[in-house]
Amino acid sequence: MGWLLLALGAVLMFWVVGANNRLMGLRNELASAWQRLAEALVPRDAVVEPLVALLRRPMAAEQGALDAFLAAAAQARQGGAALGARHFDATLARQWVVAESALAVAATRLLALLEQHTELRADAEVAPLLAAWHEAQPKLAYARQRFNEAAEAHDSAIALFPTTLLARVFGMAPVGRV
Repeated sequence: MGWLLLALGAVLMFWVVGANNRLMGLRNELASAWQRLAEALVPRDAVVEPLVALLRRPMAAEQGALDAFLAAAAQARQGGAALGARHFDATLARQWVVAESALAVAATRLLALLEQHTELRADAEVAPLLAAWHEAQPKLAYARQRFNEAAEAHDSAIALFPTTLLARVFGMAPVGRV
């Protein structure tokens, strides 16, 4: 009887260690995916202020669109920084998604206004910034997809019984999608 309890305890201990290692590996993959996403945000974010500065004078009648674009970019940058600090927080992920959506709307509006100003789109200073903005979009979409895949793998693992019990003990919760 004593050997049976000892064997059962050993099996349970090995399972706990193995399950914890798997969950920690999934969390590390999630952190790595966020790092790639954060790196994909850098080139996009780098063009916002210089682009708006170049467009202020020639698009004087569109200051509201430029200000909305700057504000949305700042909100998305702040949301990304907050999520970067706690990328396992589903609430922060939802807030960042909302901020990114607002940035997408503001950028679409600004790009539509730029379509009416062909001379600005062809300007030697504006054109490279617009190109950098457009080049960043597919890289960002890919990085978001990779993060979401890592989040899905993490959430699937902690949803399975009995691993869900271990996840609760260690305070692991489902993460948000971006």
